[in-house]
Amino acid sequence: MAAKSDRVVALIGVFKLFKAALLIALGIAGLVAAPSDLAHEARHLITWLGISPGRHTLARFLGKLGSFDDQMARKLAVASLCYAAVFLVEGIGLLSKQRWAEWLTAVVTASFIPIEIYEAVERFGPGKIVALLLNLVILIYLVWRRLRESRSVGHRLGRLLDS
Repeated sequence: MAAKSDRVVALIGVFKLFKAALLIALGIAGLVAAPSDLAHEARHLITWLGISPGRHTLARFLGKLGSFDDQMARKLAVASLCYAAVFLVEGIGLLSKQRWAEWLTAVVTASFIPIEIYEAVERFGPGKIVALLLNLVILIYLVWRRLRESRSVGHRLGRLLDS
């Protein structure tokens, strides 16, 4: 059971590192490219991936991206890099089987759930619901895992002290 549980935590760690890589790419692009150039390149990438750039949400996103001034783009890029740093710490810690990383991931994930709920209610979209559900599952799993292990350690310690 422990090996399977460790694989799930490793999978969460890989997921966190993937998100960090995306945010790092976005942050770097935001620091080196003008917002209008970034929007143009995003349109090109979306077309190359075969995603329909005419979809309302995507078109709105690209329009907003192109309308940022350089100062706002830099602020968003720095925020993206800061958030990526948190994901890197979580991912590396989880892959290194550090207990603190499980708690850190649970706390960080829990802190963003109210924002995700608000966003899902204000601007409903299936992607937002999937992200919210995925983060809830990660949160519940990590807290359950940590509490289960804490009870197990406490039970073993109690038996040892009774001997």
